[in-house]
Amino acid sequence: MNGLTEEIPVPPGGEQTLVEEGSSQEATPISMLRTENLVKKYGKRTVVNHVSINVKQGEIVGLLGPNGAGKTTTFYMAVGLIVPNEGTIFIDKMNITKFPVYKRAQYGVGYLAQEASIFRKMSVEDNILSVLQFTNKSPKEQVEKMESLLNEFGLQKVRKNTGDRLSGGERRRAEIARCLAIDPKFIML
Repeated sequence: MNGLTEEIPVPPGGEQTLVEEGSSQEATPISMLRTENLVKKYGKRTVVNHVSINVKQGEIVGLLGPNGAGKTTTFYMAVGLIVPNEGTIFIDKMNITKFPVYKRAQYGVGYLAQEASIFRKMSVEDNILSVLQFTNKSPKEQVEKMESLLNEFGLQKVRKNTGDRLSGGERRRAEIARCLAIDPKFIML
């Protein structure tokens, strides 16, 4: 330990907490994204065979392996784009295995696709608001969050432009802003 922080051991299936030594403040829980024994088969071919992953909030983790090893399939199962044949996916103690992508977002899983994912016929504002409507924020808070993201990502001048009228850089910034609109615990990219 460096004297600044202390990691509390994680009980199985529990959450970890980060506590500043000497602090009288409440501990901040650290979320965990966990997969257990994920299996995906296409016909008789098994492309993912009992993969388990634990990722703590704030960690940067990459899946490494040769082509065809099942990295993308494992990733797609974690974000909800593919349903596993076996295994479970958790955010903390909540089983999210059968949740669609939007429901996983409500539990803190943000997904930023590698390919263009902006809604092409919607304005930048509406792209961001489209995900904010799935949060518990009031309409006023949604607009405030959108304004904050537009400012933070330098999108004020293109806020009314539709996705198909943006440059590549503007589009990507809008996609990142949209992903961050839900205040995700995890960003999958």
